[in-house]
Amino acid sequence: QVQLQESGPGLVKPSQTLSLTCTVSGGSITTSYYYWNWIRQTRGKGLEWMGAKSYEGTNYYSPSLKSRTSFSRDTSKNQFSLQLTSVTPEGTAVYYCARGYRSLRGYDYWGQGTQVTVSS
Repeated sequence: QVQLQESGPGLVKPSQTLSLTCTVSGGSITTSYYYWNWIRQTRGKGLEWMGAKSYEGTNYYSPSLKSRTSFSRDTSKNQFSLQLTSVTPEGTAVYYCARGYRSLRGYDYWGQGTQVTVSS
């Protein structure tokens, strides 16, 4: 059974960088052909795909967030991470990590989500 768990600060100040990590168990993040995604849901809005890192380490970005996002991974810990710079209060959301197979759309496993509030 694959499990994903997000971790990171629940409160970030405006203009700072948000950093989140997803720890994966039950499967390796380097296994072909899985894609490891970051998705967020703001209050009153639907889910927004932010980007992903592939099993090979390739990054994929949402065009609207590309200038402010970066992705990394630590294969020794089976973790992948998101960094979002210059956050604003509009970035207040529940952030999820999720796994997809052979696609950036459609996910078979999700983390439980972590609430991040952007506020001074």
